[in-house]
Amino acid sequence: MDNSNGYQNIIHLLDVYNKTPFLFQLQTWNAIEKGESGLVNAPTGSGKTYAVFMGAIIQFINQYPKEYQSKKNNGLQLLWISPLRALAKDIARAMEEVIEDLGMQWKIAIRNGDTSVNERAKQKRAMPEILIITPESLHLLLAQKNYTEIFKQLKLIAVDEWHELLGSKRAVQVELAISRLVAINRVEVKSKNSKVKKERLLVWGISATIGNMNEAKEVLLTSVTKEGIIIRAEIQKKISIKPIMPDEIEKFPWSGHLGLKLSQKVLPILKSYQTTLLFINTRGMSERWYRELLNMEPSLAGAIALHHGSIEPELRIWIEEALHTGILNAVVCTSSLDLGVDFRPVETVIQVGSPKGVARFLQRAGRSGHRPNAESIIYFLPTHSLELIEVAALREAAEKNIIESKPALSLCYDVLLQYLGTLAVGDGFYPDEIFKEIKSTYCYAEISKEEWNQLLHFLTEGGVALKQYDDYQKIEVLNGLHKITNRRIAMRHRLHIGTIVSSPMMKVKFLSGGFIGSIEEYFISRLNPGDVFTLAGKNLEFVAIKEMTALVKKSNATKSIVPSWDGGRMPLSAQLGSMLRKKLSDSLHSSVDKDPELHALKPLFQLQNKLSHVPQQNELLIEHIETKDGFHLFVYPFEGRQVHEAMAALLAYRISKILPISFSIAMNDYGFELLSDQPIPLDDSSAYNLFSEENLFEEINKAVNATEMARRKFRDIAVIGGLIFNAAPGEKVRARHLQSSASLLFNVFSEYEPGNLLLRQAYNEVMVQQMDEPRLRNMLQRIQQSKIVIQYPTQLTPFCFPIKVDSMRETLSSEKLEDRVLKLQQQLRGK
Repeated sequence: MDNSNGYQNIIHLLDVYNKTPFLFQLQTWNAIEKGESGLVNAPTGSGKTYAVFMGAIIQFINQYPKEYQSKKNNGLQLLWISPLRALAKDIARAMEEVIEDLGMQWKIAIRNGDTSVNERAKQKRAMPEILIITPESLHLLLAQKNYTEIFKQLKLIAVDEWHELLGSKRAVQVELAISRLVAINRVEVKSKNSKVKKERLLVWGISATIGNMNEAKEVLLTSVTKEGIIIRAEIQKKISIKPIMPDEIEKFPWSGHLGLKLSQKVLPILKSYQTTLLFINTRGMSERWYRELLNMEPSLAGAIALHHGSIEPELRIWIEEALHTGILNAVVCTSSLDLGVDFRPVETVIQVGSPKGVARFLQRAGRSGHRPNAESIIYFLPTHSLELIEVAALREAAEKNIIESKPALSLCYDVLLQYLGTLAVGDGFYPDEIFKEIKSTYCYAEISKEEWNQLLHFLTEGGVALKQYDDYQKIEVLNGLHKITNRRIAMRHRLHIGTIVSSPMMKVKFLSGGFIGSIEEYFISRLNPGDVFTLAGKNLEFVAIKEMTALVKKSNATKSIVPSWDGGRMPLSAQLGSMLRKKLSDSLHSSVDKDPELHALKPLFQLQNKLSHVPQQNELLIEHIETKDGFHLFVYPFEGRQVHEAMAALLAYRISKILPISFSIAMNDYGFELLSDQPIPLDDSSAYNLFSEENLFEEINKAVNATEMARRKFRDIAVIGGLIFNAAPGEKVRARHLQSSASLLFNVFSEYEPGNLLLRQAYNEVMVQQMDEPRLRNMLQRIQQSKIVIQYPTQLTPFCFPIKVDSMRETLSSEKLEDRVLKLQQQLRGK
């Protein structure tokens, strides 16, 4: 290790606090001193932040060994890109403590959607040494005039929680921003015979473990000339996974029913720990859990809070602060608190329902014991009995370090169009220069000159199909410089920078004043004045809509509607699905010591075996069951709802080619159902052909009406690419108007410009993201190598029961559904 001045200062500071750096931290500091870029991989709570942050500090002290404590106004030295706003305050707090202890004059600032106009203006006048920023806000900086002045002193870019960003369009935003910042920070160095450009900007990613770590590094660092290194922390994080067992294992379980019934078992856990995070998968269910806990234990009022993305930012910030200081005893949250840097008081975590993936579960577990060598404690509360299998699957996956991969995106033309507009709004750009830069990224490495010219043609002249419309001729060419000079177009572009496209949101405000949060427009549009709904844990009576704001007043009603937000359909990961199939193979032979959850489920598995079959790891179970509703075909691939939805549609299409027949379809993460009013022709002679991957691409397009799905996917692409716009302040653009605008453009491109890149992207995203075609293909290949077991039970089985109940949800209210299910369970038990 280099005994430089900066390094010695950091070691001395740690000695004062009796702390010893981990080897991976020392290795990172050394690599940064040597001018290396790289990726730090370490468990949650082990000090990844300090590894990179202190590397930047060492770099500065080495540059100014005698005046590092007195130097002020040094310009931006460290740009810290963070995916979540909730991370920013904790990161800043941790950094400030170190800077204060070292006696340095560095300033730290935060820039995201919650940052005030005054604070942004202050930053513009004098940039801090450290800026903590989201990808969207970074692109807004690139849209400023003379933005290169902001970054001219920059030494290091850190991308936090890279495993969370990877595989999303926000990661593509990061790639593009890095390519620009690396390019403008290259300096000319004279050699003997020539001048060469040398990079002085370092790029470091910070990541928990993912399955494709090498690819993760490559995506982040492709724009950097040097290959970069991966520094892994050899730290085994101790994780204790504790199931919350129901008093009675239901032999005919159904989804969602058990969760709230076990809420009484949560109260003793909350009382046993100083601070607890209670993770719920959806915002709607988090609202219900918050109300239920307060109803059961009114004394929790003031000690428990609710945190999700639709709650007003000021309240979220207060909750994060109260969580840090220990004011709160518990927080009911969604993925809004998946990530975090230093929630020191959090002692335990409760996961309600399936986490859908190993990485997400371990990330949430790491929120407790969030410090080196501390044990993470996570309780798993099942929402139906079968989810207990996931506890055993997650435990083994954690022991064997089986973690999901995050495949990177490529050729996202919509993000590139937005980025070019961003540069054009700022100082403008020269195409040849920017083409070289974007070609240096992982996402656009394969872009052709023809595709590039098509994008430029679209931005300058509206392309082939829209050249008659002035609104699509956004960029002017001034002596080769591509620039947006129209102030209205520039303002509208700035308002829409970002790649998170969700349903249009509407603010919710009390009649008496004060905002509560936001909710999706389609939900509000279904309410009548007087209807009561829940938001931020409060019962609210809807009064009226005024200027795109829902006006409400407090309600004392005991019953309310719980909103459902988009995003409640997380797919089960391939790794967790594989572990579930393995655990099913173990189910009839498990012991209490090895898998207490499977042991508890033995009566359910024995009944399943008696009525039908428990599939082994190399088997696919199919059940034919006839009831008064019709003829049911249940299939259990254990591949997740998303793949099952596509497979069910494909199977229905293939069967309909054999025999004219119509189906209704239902599915969950474990399997799917086809229901018809006539016998379904699937038997030993046809099974393997029906699950073949032959003609998959062509037939899945016909089976799921891919054109209609692409039409809807095109709406998001059109918003990101700047073809259509959500409502700007003071405007009223409803979701249906957005969709009709997008549909019109989709039709125009389909008819007049079938080679349009955004059109092609829409079809590709449907196949890869919505249909998960690569995983569907892998599943079909696996089935061809497996044994297909076809059973003909005389009644519903434990495995098919939850799928059957899900199919009933469409037509029944929650109260009627519960009554119907209880009757059905009694009938089945009596058989």
